[in-house]
Amino acid sequence: MADNDWKKRLGVVFSTNPDFNYEEETEAEQQTLEPSKQNLIVSIDRKGRAGKQVTLVTGFAGTSDDLAELGRVLKVKCGVGGSAKDGEITIQGDFRDRVVTLLKDMGYRAKRGN
Repeated sequence: MADNDWKKRLGVVFSTNPDFNYEEETEAEQQTLEPSKQNLIVSIDRKGRAGKQVTLVTGFAGTSDDLAELGRVLKVKCGVGGSAKDGEITIQGDFRDRVVTLLKDMGYRAKRGN
């Protein structure tokens, strides 16, 4: 039943070949660069958050597991909540200076944005 998921094949034209097997293209996740080669930008954002401030860390190049681990470490060190998805880490509150120093201590090339 798992091989017959029609939602993944909406743009496929019907084939009369009985041996035809639809194969999905799997997108390979990029490898994580070493910390000294990462250029991370730490900024603050208020848009779409009812005026509340969040610290955004953007520019991470790597797997989603490594992004989640870095986000977890930053959230624990700052003592607040947040999330790590879509290539950016969100930390609740204005912790730009603390996050920049933490990232530099870990070996990342980080700079403060706005």
